[in-house]
Amino acid sequence: MTIATGAAFALPVAFRQGDPRVIDFSSPRHRSKFGYLLLAPAVLLMALIIIYPILLSVDISMKDVRIARIGKAEPWTLKNYAWLFGSEEFWNAIWVTAKMVLMVGGTALVIGLATAILVNQRFKGRSLARLFVALPWAVPEVVATVIWAWMLDSSFGVINWALLKSGIISEGIQFASNATASFYSVCFVMIWKGYPLVSIMLLAGLQSIPQEQYQAAEVDGAGVWQRFFYITIPNLMPVIGVTMVITTLWVFRDFAIIHVLTQGGPIGATTTLSILTFEQSFSFFRMGQGAAVGVVTMIICAVISRALVSRFANSVH
Repeated sequence: MTIATGAAFALPVAFRQGDPRVIDFSSPRHRSKFGYLLLAPAVLLMALIIIYPILLSVDISMKDVRIARIGKAEPWTLKNYAWLFGSEEFWNAIWVTAKMVLMVGGTALVIGLATAILVNQRFKGRSLARLFVALPWAVPEVVATVIWAWMLDSSFGVINWALLKSGIISEGIQFASNATASFYSVCFVMIWKGYPLVSIMLLAGLQSIPQEQYQAAEVDGAGVWQRFFYITIPNLMPVIGVTMVITTLWVFRDFAIIHVLTQGGPIGATTTLSILTFEQSFSFFRMGQGAAVGVVTMIICAVISRALVSRFANSVH
C-alpha cells in the first residue's frame, strides 16, 4: 500500500483522498486543535486538584462553617472577612510573615549566591562539596526540624551546651519561651533548610554565563568586583527573580518548621499566616475564618509573585 508523504502524520492514500473523516494534520489549524486536545487531560486534572479546592475555600470563607455544623446549608456572609481585618491576630501574622520573608529570603539569597560561586570554582572534591550543599534540602522537613528542636532545647540542647562551655553566654537561652529567640531560631532553621535550593539554582545560572564575557572584561582590565557587578549579577537576574518568588511562596506556606519548633508561640511571636490558618481551622474549629485567612494569603502571594516577576522581567529587557 502506498504511504502519503509530506504530512505530519502519514496515512494511507486510500484513507486520505476524498474521505471527510480524515483530519489533515498538515494544516496548521488542525495541528493547533490537536495540540489543545492533547493538553485537555492535563487541564482537567489541574482543574480538579487546584481550581476546585480554591473555589471551595472561597465558598467556605463566606460562610459561618464550624466543625459541629459541617454539611448544613449556610448563607453567604462577609463576617469572616470583617473578623479577619479587625483582628489583631491577623495583622500580627501579617507582620511576622513579612519579617520572615525578608529575613529568610534575603539571607538565603546571600548565602546561596556565595555558596554557588564557591562550588562553581575548580578544586579537588568539588562534587563532594556540591553534595554537602544539597544535603539540607534533601532531608525531610519534619525530620530535620525535630533534630533542630532537640539541638535548641534549653535544658539539654547541644547549642546551649556549646555556648555555655565556650563562655559566650552565662545562662542557657530559652529558645522556646523567649519571643526574640524563638523568631530568630525559626528563621535560622528555615534559612538552613532553604538556602541549598537557592544555591543550586544560582549555580545553574552561573554555569550558563558565557565565559567569553569574563575573558573580554579581563582583557579590558576589569577587576573581580567589576566582573561580579557588571557581568555575574546582570546575567543572574532572571534566576534571582525565580528564586525570590519560590523562597517567598515557601516562607508563606511553610507550616512544619514553625509548628514543630514553636507552634506559633510564644504569644504569637512566630505565628505566620499558615499557622493562623491552621489554628482557626483545626484548633478552634472555625473553618470559615480559617478559609478566609487562606484566601487572603493566596491573594497576597499572587500579588507579590506578579510584582516580582514583572520587576525581574523588566530588568532582563
